[in-house]
Amino acid sequence: MALAAHDAADRVDQLIILTERLTDVVAQQCQAFENHRPQDAAAQMAEAGRLANLYRHESMRVRADPGLVMAAPAELRQRLIRATEAFDAVLARHGRAVIAAKFVTEGLVRVIAEEVASQRGQLSGYGPGARAPASSAKAATAITLNRRA
Repeated sequence: MALAAHDAADRVDQLIILTERLTDVVAQQCQAFENHRPQDAAAQMAEAGRLANLYRHESMRVRADPGLVMAAPAELRQRLIRATEAFDAVLARHGRAVIAAKFVTEGLVRVIAEEVASQRGQLSGYGPGARAPASSAKAATAITLNRRA
């Protein structure tokens, strides 16, 4: 899908709207991560993906042919620059939020795995003086996680 612009001013105006909408969606996802509600961020993934794909496509078109926007009034181009700068700032915030969520998730999985391992009974062999096989000390344990947790 591509923007259907009549002229450079129309294209820049549409790019501003697209950039601001994408910025808003990503900011909402950041807020969800910061509020420890990643499920709320996941609910917007489809729209974020659609908008990001259109943004990527249009950015590549403009990069390949700057004439698509150069004839637009300078004030409109400045608004697009400001919208793009705001989008870049929100992307940086989003990156920090995703990394923080990743560390929290990995920590939770590690703690759960350690707790499961500590509660497992010791394996024992048969007969007097039997010992657990060396390989059982590091036996793998399957963990199932609820996606809604």
